[in-house]
Amino acid sequence: MKRHNHSITNCFVYQLAVFLFALGLNTSYAQNKILIENGFLHAGNGNVIETASIGIEYGKIVHIKNSLAFQVDKSQYDLVIDASGQHIYPGFFAPNSTLGLTEIDAVRATLDFYEVGEYNPHIRALIAFNVESKVIGTVRTNGVLFAQATPRGGAISGSSSLMRLFGRNWEDAVVNADEGIHMNWPRFINYGWREVRVNKNYRDEIAELERFFAEAKNYALSKDKAKRIDLRFEGMKRVFTSNQRVYLRADRAQELLDILIFVKKFEIKYPVIVGGYDAYLILDQLRDAKIPVMLGRVHELPKSDEDDIHLPFKLPGILQNAGILFCLQNEGDMEAMGARNLPFLAGTARTYGLTTEQAVAAISLNAAKIIGVDQVYGSIDVGKSATLFISKGDALDMKTNQVTTIIVDGKLQSVRNHQDDLYEKYKR
Repeated sequence: MKRHNHSITNCFVYQLAVFLFALGLNTSYAQNKILIENGFLHAGNGNVIETASIGIEYGKIVHIKNSLAFQVDKSQYDLVIDASGQHIYPGFFAPNSTLGLTEIDAVRATLDFYEVGEYNPHIRALIAFNVESKVIGTVRTNGVLFAQATPRGGAISGSSSLMRLFGRNWEDAVVNADEGIHMNWPRFINYGWREVRVNKNYRDEIAELERFFAEAKNYALSKDKAKRIDLRFEGMKRVFTSNQRVYLRADRAQELLDILIFVKKFEIKYPVIVGGYDAYLILDQLRDAKIPVMLGRVHELPKSDEDDIHLPFKLPGILQNAGILFCLQNEGDMEAMGARNLPFLAGTARTYGLTTEQAVAAISLNAAKIIGVDQVYGSIDVGKSATLFISKGDALDMKTNQVTTIIVDGKLQSVRNHQDDLYEKYKR
């Protein structure tokens, strides 16, 4: 295992941590005070410092300065990391993901993201989250340190939760429990094997959703203490009484326009569009409604024959220029294992319209804002959690991204995964 150079003030503790890492254990190394020096900082909020000094105390970032202009007493720190020639990034997010809920796509027994039934707002994805997943280990060593564990299926799939990709169990890993309800908006167009046709039941399906939401809203706002408990409506209460998000999965322009009407009708406070392929056709409406978008997979083919072949690559830049808050996600085939490629999706978006810092924000601070945790995570700012990673190269380039250090909530984490162990085993 190649290592970066450290200047250590507590040699014994550090050597113990190195010994544990060498054993390949998935363990964290806790230090009260950590100093990172001389790295190229991409803060996630658009700010960059070419030679950054970052002070971390008890899990929080206490200073961010230019190393060349800021002198610090290194003896006050338990661990000093020299990041010269390397890049520092906030922990990346995998929004709208089945990561941790699935292990082997072809083995049904390892898939735990789908429940029977059409209306399941009471289903909680977080209790199925498997922190011991081998897939998770390969994802976090590319800098993806959070996943929004998301259910699938039905008209209303259940609630998602934001999870750290480190922890002893799901209770230890959870960051924001049951932060949003996920809906699959009715399809305006059905795509068959040989034909494309308009869904004749589209309006009826919307009407059914509206009936359910009307009943759920009445239940949530009712002051009748003797009312009969309904678990489905209990799962919806925070949509109308608190800050729970509603994630509406849709792509076509007609669907998106109908969602805008639906959101206004039921006074949904925190709506989010998931997918949003045709969002570029209704930019003004989305901007005026202030509805953020979790864009679908950048690495995909156009959905219509008449579309620009590069449209999926260009969509992030189009939304950025229109002033619409968005982030990138990776829903689709093999999405759990493919979550490791999220930084490279951002890299493609950078080639087709985003700047480097905008591309970094698309998988860090923007996602944190949409999910509602940007006060603590998503960027490297004073007062926020020290959750970041250091790479030898550009993290958005698959040829150069090589993570050497991971820190989550101020704790140094292992950068190894089982594929590293297998490589070392069979190399001999």
